[in-house]
Amino acid sequence: MRKRAEPGHREHDSFGAAPLDRECRLKNLRIPGSKGTKGHYPQDSDCDSKGMKRFSSCPSHDLYTRYSNPTRTTPTTTTICDILHLLPPTRLLLCCSPSMEYPPPNSTSIRRYGLWSRFRMFLIALVGLYIAIPFLVKICPAIQAQLVFLNLVRFPYFIDLKRPQDQGLNHTCNFYLQPEEDASIGVWHTLPAVLWKEAQGKDQAWYEEVMSTNYPVVLYLHGNAGTRGGDHRVQLYKVLSSMGYHVISFDYRGWGDSVGSPSETGMTYDALHVFDWIKARSGDNPVYIWGHSLGTGVATNLVRRLCERETPPDSLILESPFTNIREEAKSHPFSVIYRYFPGFDWFFLDPITASGIKFANDENVKYISCPLLILHAEDDPVIPFHLGRKLYNIAAPARSFRDFKVQFVPFHKDLGYRHKYIYRSPELRQILRDFFGSTEQQ
Repeated sequence: MRKRAEPGHREHDSFGAAPLDRECRLKNLRIPGSKGTKGHYPQDSDCDSKGMKRFSSCPSHDLYTRYSNPTRTTPTTTTICDILHLLPPTRLLLCCSPSMEYPPPNSTSIRRYGLWSRFRMFLIALVGLYIAIPFLVKICPAIQAQLVFLNLVRFPYFIDLKRPQDQGLNHTCNFYLQPEEDASIGVWHTLPAVLWKEAQGKDQAWYEEVMSTNYPVVLYLHGNAGTRGGDHRVQLYKVLSSMGYHVISFDYRGWGDSVGSPSETGMTYDALHVFDWIKARSGDNPVYIWGHSLGTGVATNLVRRLCERETPPDSLILESPFTNIREEAKSHPFSVIYRYFPGFDWFFLDPITASGIKFANDENVKYISCPLLILHAEDDPVIPFHLGRKLYNIAAPARSFRDFKVQFVPFHKDLGYRHKYIYRSPELRQILRDFFGSTEQQ
C-alpha cells in the first residue's frame, strides 16, 4: 500500500511561498530535480557564454534565466514560465501573463440567469398591477361602470345590424326609436314564424299593423356586452317566433348602433319607451317581458314602474337572474382574484353604488304584481345558481305575488346550458306554454 506523503514534504510547496519581483519572477526558488542535489536546473547546449538561456515556450515575455554555475544548487533568479514546465497540470497558476484570457462563462448558465431575471421583473410588474387596479377603480368609478355594462364589447363583430336577415331572421324589420332628445335606440321586430312568407318585402308600417293581430308579444331585454344580434339571442328569437310570438328586441343607449351614454336610469327609460310603443300597437294581445342576465335588472326596474302606474305586463320571465348588482359583482368570476383583498367592498362595490348602479331585483320583486317565471341553469358560471334561487325565495312569499303565480325552473348542470344556452332545452317550449296558459286563465 502506498504510504501517504507527510504534510511537510509535499512537492512544490515552496513555490507558493516564494516572493515575486516586479517582472513576475520568483526569487530564491529551489526547483526539485530528478536526482540528488546536482542537476536540479535545466542544462542546454544553447546557453551563451554568460550562462543565459532563452525559453521559446514564453516568447511574449522574452524572459531569460541566468545560471551562474551549472553545478550550483541555487539559482539567482527563476521565471514563472520555467516553473510551469515542471509543475503538474493541476498545480498550474494562471498568473504568468496579465493578458491571459479566462474561459468564457457557460452559455447555459447565462441563459438561465437571463430567463430568471426577466421572470422576476414580470412578477414584480404583475404584483404592482394587482395592487394598483383597486386604487384605479376607486379613483375612477367610471371604470367599474364600464366593467358592469361592457357596452363597448360588440360581439360578434362585423355584423350589419341594419340587416337582420344576415343572421337568418328573414322575417325581421330593423328600425330606430328616440326615447329622448340625445338618445336613439336600434330595434328589431321579429314576426311569428307563420307570417314569414307574407313579410317578404314589407316595410315597417306593415310590421306595425301586423302587431294588432292575434299573436302575443315578447319584449326581450338582453344582458351586458354584445348587441341584439348576438348568436344566443338570435337563437332565442327563433324559438319564440316558432311558438307564434312577436319578438321585440333592442340595444340600450350606448350598445350596438344605439346612441347615448349607458346608465341604469337610461336603460330603464329605454325599455319603458319600447314597452309603451308596443302597447300602442299590440291592441289587447298579451305582452310578456323577458330579461336575461343584466337585463333581469332592467326588467324588474321596468315592471316595478309599470305596476306602480297600474299597467303591468301579462308576465315577467327572468333568465339567469341575480339578487342585486353588489352580490352579483362579488360572485362574478372576474372578482375571484380580489374577493379576499383587504377592503374589497370599499374598493370595488362602493364605486358601483356611487355610479348609481344598483339593479336591486331583490327589492323590486316586492313591488311587482304579475306572474313571475325564473329560469336558471345549475352550472351557470357568470351568475351563480344560488342567486337565482335566493331571488325566488324572496319573491315567492311576497305579498305582491299573493294572487299571481311564481315559478322557479332549474336546469340540471349535466345539460350544460350554463349562462346563455337555456334556449337549447327541448322542454323550454312546453314550460312556456304551461306557464303562459296558466297566467291567461288567471
